[in-house]
This record gives sequence, C-alpha cells and structure tokens, in this order.
Amino acid sequence: MLNRYWPTALAILAAAVLGGYLLYTELLMREMRRDTLVHSGIYIQILRGLSDPRPGAADQTLLGLIDEVRSLGIPMIVADAEGVPAYTANLPFQADPNNPGDQPRIYEYMEDLERMNPPMEEPGFGIVYVGDPPLIRRLRWIPWLQVGALACLLGGAAITLRHNWRIERERIWATMARESAHQMATPLSSLTGWVEILRLPTDEREEMASLPAVTAEMESDLERLEKVSRRFEWIGRPVRWEAVDIRGVLRTLERYVRVRMPHLAQNVELHMDAEEGLPPVRGNPVLLEWAVENLVKNALDAIAGAGGVITVTASRLSEDRVAIEIADNGPGVAPSVRATLFEPGVTTKKGGWGVGLSLSRRIVEDVHKGRLSLVSGERGATFLVDLPVAEESV
Repeated sequence: MLNRYWPTALAILAAAVLGGYLLYTELLMREMRRDTLVHSGIYIQILRGLSDPRPGAADQTLLGLIDEVRSLGIPMIVADAEGVPAYTANLPFQADPNNPGDQPRIYEYMEDLERMNPPMEEPGFGIVYVGDPPLIRRLRWIPWLQVGALACLLGGAAITLRHNWRIERERIWATMARESAHQMATPLSSLTGWVEILRLPTDEREEMASLPAVTAEMESDLERLEKVSRRFEWIGRPVRWEAVDIRGVLRTLERYVRVRMPHLAQNVELHMDAEEGLPPVRGNPVLLEWAVENLVKNALDAIAGAGGVITVTASRLSEDRVAIEIADNGPGVAPSVRATLFEPGVTTKKGGWGVGLSLSRRIVEDVHKGRLSLVSGERGATFLVDLPVAEESV
C-alpha cells in the first residue's frame, strides 16, 4: 500500500521544497525593496535638513535619521573616545548603556560587532560599531536552503528510481514466470494427450496413431521441454558465444511452427527464405531462435482467425550485418502503443501478457548486440532483427 503512494508523496515533497524556496526568495525581495525605500528616505531627509534654515532643523533631521536607521534593523553601538557605550540601536537584547549592570553584556556584543565589521572612528564623535542588517543574515541562509532543497530532491529522485527499479524487477520476474509457464504449457499438454492415447486399447490407439509415431512425437515434445529449460538457463548468466548459422536456426524454427500451426492459427501461410551464402552471426543459437520464435508467434496471434501470410526472410544488409525480417499482413500495430511496444507488460492482444516482444528485444540487443525495431508500413507489421556478423566471417 505504501509503495503505491511513494511517487505522490515525493512529488508533494518536491513541490513543498520548491514552493518554500520561492516564498523565501520573495520575502527577501520585499525586504530589499523596503530597505531601498528607507535609504531613499534617509537621503531625502539629509537634503531637506541641509536646505532648512530654521533653528533646530539639524537636530530634528538627526532624530529623524536615527529613527530611519532603527527601522533598517541594523545593530549599532556608539561609544565615546574612551570606548564607553553611549548609544545603542537594534540590539538582540534589551540593555541600557547608562545602566552599569547592562554594560558587560553590551561590551561583549561590541566585540561581536567588531568581528563582523571594522568599527568606524569619527574624531569628536566617537566609535561606531555596526553589525549586518537582517537582509544579510537572511541571505546567508540561501546557500544552505539551496543545498537542502537539492539534497531533498536528489534523495526523492533516488527513492523514486529505487522504487521504480524494484517495480520493474518485480514485473520482469512476473513476466518471466508467465513466459516460462507459457513455453512449457504446449509440450506438456501435448505429452498429456499422447499419454492418454497410450492408455487406450491397442485397437483404438492404432486407429489414431501408430506406436512409433506416438513415440516420435513424445520425443519431440521432450526435446522441446529440454530446449525451454536451456533457454531459461541462459537468462541472467554469461552467454556462451559461438558462430550461429541463421539458415539452420530458421529451418529448426520452421519445422516447429509448421507442426503446430493448425493449433496456433487457422488459414495462415508461412513462408521462410534465407539468402544463400549468409555468414554466421556471433551469438547463442538457443536464445536467438527463441527471439525469432516470439516474433513469429506474435505475427500468428495478429492474424489468427482472419488468416493471412507470414514471411520470414534472412538477408545480408552489409559486409558486417545480417537482417532477419518477420512480416505479416495483419491489422498492424496501433500508433498509440508503438512507443512502448517493447516494454514488459505492454500488449495489444486480449489476455496477452506483454512478454514476447520485450524478451526478444533483450535477447537481440542486450545479448547479441543487435537491434530489433518495428518497421513502418501501410499494412500489417514488420519487425527487423539486425545482427552483427561473427568476427571470423568479416
């Protein structure tokens, strides 16, 4: 249940972090605008005081400037020539410079202000200690906020990637389990049928099939089960490389498919043709046959019921590339699923598991370093398997 809400929770966290950062930035901008207005007011008051000829205008201007400075929030301590505090403003604590009990604390804060900014000494006036305005103190938090926001987003992204990887792994395991059951179901059901025939009385059994024929078919099904087990044995293990004869792979596949075509699809024509003199490719014959078989079965499913033609051809693309093309004249692939067609679990068939095409791409691209693609066409679907030629054949 929690796994389902992880992406939503992380999205909310990311939105909250970014929203808080933007809000903090907006507050800083507003404070900067306010300080700008205060500075402008100080400048105006100075000009007004200098041009005012009335007696006492200078004192009023000074008092006004003191109020403006207080509004900026800048901590300030003015000491006389002997260093005795005489005036304070915007201290982070309540203290009276004329109270001897408060002076030790003021002296201690004077040292803090001196470490922040060099004191300004004015002859005949005293020494002025100033600290950083609130805006500066808030700006110091910006890098930490950026680091915190980045850490939260990276942490959220890492958790999301790990979550998605776990889901993908579970989905792959599920699809592989389904594929293994699907691969073994046909020979097992066939063996069950042959066993039932063997249990019949001799006369009835001979009418259906001779004993040598039954034995041959059972041996064929057992070979198929052995091949299925070898296929799954190679999944996730280092592949044993060898020079693979494409013509031999297609001949073996054709024999297997033709025997089962009456059960897999009605009114379907299968044409297989391999160019003479094709060089071998570097790969694993068991896995490569599996990949092409999945593509042929996908074509059979596409035209099952309605009938049609499936054409499998092998030819040389270039000096170092060989292509296997599997084409059918069925309804084709809907544009809505073309982008995700090779992902596990994606299928256009009712009740399909979405295993065959994703497995074929993994075998072709990850194992054989080739490329499997869907070729656009006016009718039907055409899959192109592009494989590198074995190095000794180049």
